[in-house]
Amino acid sequence: MQGLGKVADPTGQINRNLEYVNQTIDLMEMLLVKTKGNISEEIEKMLTQMISELKLNYVDEKSKSVEDKKKEEIKESSTKKKSPKKKTKKKTKK
Repeated sequence: MQGLGKVADPTGQINRNLEYVNQTIDLMEMLLVKTKGNISEEIEKMLTQMISELKLNYVDEKSKSVEDKKKEEIKESSTKKKSPKKKTKKKTKK
């Protein structure tokens, strides 16, 4: 949950590291596969629930980051369009 930015780390900072969370999910899934039949049903169920919860939160945070990027792109493109125009003096014939 720390890597998702939902819980502060021991220093009190909130950081998001979605790549780290993705690797953690992969690692937990591998652990579930490798321990199949060697752990109790209770532990297997708990591990499965933890993986599911992490995946749901990961997808939620990933979609937020995509939305944030889109908002930034829209903001940048709107500021580029609103750049001030240069005023030119009209030439008059004499």
